[in-house]
Amino acid sequence: MKSIVILLQLLAATCALLVATTVGQQQRNLPLHFVADITLTGNASRMDYQSFDAKSGRLYIAHLADDMLTVFDVRTQKVIGDVKDLKHVHGVIAVPELHRIYASATGTNELAVIDDQTLQVVARVPAGNYPDGVAYAGKEKKLYVSDLRGKTDTVIDAVTNKVVATIELNAPAGNTQYDAATNRILVAVHTRNAIIEIDPATDKIVGTYPLEGCKDAHGLLIDSVNRFAFAACEASSTLAVFDLNAKKLIATFPVGEEPDVLAFDSDLKRLYVSAESGTITIFDEKAGTLETVGRGFYAAKAHTVAVDSTTHRVYFPLENLNGKPVLRIAIP
Repeated sequence: MKSIVILLQLLAATCALLVATTVGQQQRNLPLHFVADITLTGNASRMDYQSFDAKSGRLYIAHLADDMLTVFDVRTQKVIGDVKDLKHVHGVIAVPELHRIYASATGTNELAVIDDQTLQVVARVPAGNYPDGVAYAGKEKKLYVSDLRGKTDTVIDAVTNKVVATIELNAPAGNTQYDAATNRILVAVHTRNAIIEIDPATDKIVGTYPLEGCKDAHGLLIDSVNRFAFAACEASSTLAVFDLNAKKLIATFPVGEEPDVLAFDSDLKRLYVSAESGTITIFDEKAGTLETVGRGFYAAKAHTVAVDSTTHRVYFPLENLNGKPVLRIAIP
């Protein structure tokens, strides 16, 4: 029995050394320092979008292949619970002012409305054909849901949980984001390789802006303060930088193959671009453009990222690490 215990201890030590060595190799390529790997609930399967609520300290993680939303407390570094029965959950956004979390379920083509106190689904709203990204326009209290296959944005009243409009985009919709400074909704669209601007007051398209050199614009993130929009171009493996004031593309940068989710540390003015290839690219905003500060392989399937701008901790849900789903936490 004693020899078995010693053998197990040696195996555990070897595994820990391998993890530390691997993480150390990753750190040499990127300005990220390993903090912790936290085992998540569910199976070792695909993750997707995240939403961080700075007020509550909760990180909401779409566990796509497990049909659930995992709620993680960044302060205690523990899983609070899971919201289940969300078939192929993709997009997620927390709206603290309404005490609601919204998650798109492509398996049932609906937007799930979740109470952030009870973590119970309180409504399910039809949201097109393959709902994906979700944005909230606070002034009008409306939700905008990207419809990838239906080539539309579905507009939902957040008070009544009813569909109030369907906006034809004539192109597959990638992610949808809200620019709080101008009260505009922006959508990245495939095939047309453009950003489409919508006025939430009328739910009409008010502008279409081409992104030359950006093929299949999908991921989208807005820095309202410094007036940038960043689009992840899946097929060209580039990042497009769009000037929100001038309404034009100002630069493109190479990133990892099949870039997906973006995250922005507003305090450090640092942008994280994750990719299906597992390559992470990190930029700093400087002198009206971006400066690349790191690019390299981080972990398999590290295609989704979130950041806490107060602590500067960066969160990467990894679908399979030694047979378990893991939330990897790092810091600059």
